[in-house]
Amino acid sequence: MMRAMPDWVADAVFYQIFPDRFARSGQVHVPGPLEPWDAPPTQHGYKGGDLFGVVERLDHLEALGVTALYLTPIFQSASNHRYHTHDYFAVDPMLGGHAAFDALIEAAHARGMRVVLDAVLNHASRGFFPFHDVLENGDASPYAGWFHVERHPLAPYGPGRPGYACWRGIPALPKLNTENPEVCAFLRSVLTHWAERGIDGWRFDTPEEIVTPGFWESVREAVKAVDPGLYLVGEIWTDAADWLGGRFDGTMSYWLGGHTLVYASGGGFRFEITKHEYPLVREPVDAVAYGDHVEAVLARYTPEQMQSNLSLYGSHDTARALSMLGGDRDAMKLATMLLFTLPGAPCVYAGDEIGMEGLDDPGCRAGFVWDEARWDRELWETFRALIALRRAHVSTRRGRFRRLTREGDVFAFVMEHDDERILVAANATEAPASAPIHARGERLFGEGALEDGALRLPARGGAVWALDQSTTIAGDSP
Repeated sequence: MMRAMPDWVADAVFYQIFPDRFARSGQVHVPGPLEPWDAPPTQHGYKGGDLFGVVERLDHLEALGVTALYLTPIFQSASNHRYHTHDYFAVDPMLGGHAAFDALIEAAHARGMRVVLDAVLNHASRGFFPFHDVLENGDASPYAGWFHVERHPLAPYGPGRPGYACWRGIPALPKLNTENPEVCAFLRSVLTHWAERGIDGWRFDTPEEIVTPGFWESVREAVKAVDPGLYLVGEIWTDAADWLGGRFDGTMSYWLGGHTLVYASGGGFRFEITKHEYPLVREPVDAVAYGDHVEAVLARYTPEQMQSNLSLYGSHDTARALSMLGGDRDAMKLATMLLFTLPGAPCVYAGDEIGMEGLDDPGCRAGFVWDEARWDRELWETFRALIALRRAHVSTRRGRFRRLTREGDVFAFVMEHDDERILVAANATEAPASAPIHARGERLFGEGALEDGALRLPARGGAVWALDQSTTIAGDSP
């Protein structure tokens, strides 16, 4: 049976924060020296961002138009990214502990912003107390069944094989045994605890790794019992239709976002700097192929599911979008226009809005640039304008998608909701382009014209129009 999605997600504009790299507050005691904020990031160094720092920068997010925060893990850990969980019930002291968490929830909610946390349920860390107990006591440990132990003694720091199953063969990440009911009960208790503490949703890390029958259904039931409006979104890079409804409300839509970047690049996408799984296409994409992909993605989800998908083209797990685009600002603006007008709840990775660049981990995880003199102001204003456009026009958030072009160099579509219709058109080529679309309306964003029975766009450009109610568009798809 289809489960209702949280209604607020369709109207949200998300912003992803990597806490150690977003902002230092000066309110948190750090036991030793930190990596310089502006120095190139390293895999193991800490820069000292904390949750009080997020609170202090909410003005920046409010000015941008953000309405929901997605934070990568905040629980106690021995890694700057905190995907190596030591204590699922403790906010990391270097992030400000529970006092900083409470301050963030209160300050964000006071501004009408939601807060979504990151849950790592497939694996813990060498520092997780139950795993430590197994290290000390072997088969005599009451937690021996919490992990996939192959032999004793375990060798978490080598030499040789560690003696237990771990994520991607990394000994620091022992895989939890979700076939054990005690483990499942523990993980559900973690999720419900923080739901009761006031969060608005969970993003689930690597959910495809957990194949225990009924696990994700039981997670959903437990969390939704606390608050049916909590948002549950899974990190699934491809087709996630089978995961929605009974398990998650939405998926991280890299499947669409990756193709969007490749299309917007006009052939300049830097495939050589991307992971093998991203952007799930390994050659240039033109307007026709991109339109076909958009339709194929939308066909896999109900409109409600698509509205609940987290729409993004980059994150802490990819090279920076602007770097994948080879520094092409026009391509970045085009991709962002599509991000904010196609179905799905858009998510901005902190720093994309000011033009930050960087290669894959650790390059994509640099300290946020707070010196405004170093910002790309044109990109900043582009993001602000598109977020304002989305928030002002319900059809971009809850509308029905209709593709208008199936040949040529223009990708054009309409989003419709009740009497409102928004026309969006993109041209990723190096030459002006047109499409035989007869329409009238007010241009809301970008450069282009509706005249003489045609839609015209400059090279490497796009535009958005609010259509007159009396307009009948010649060339509408059936």
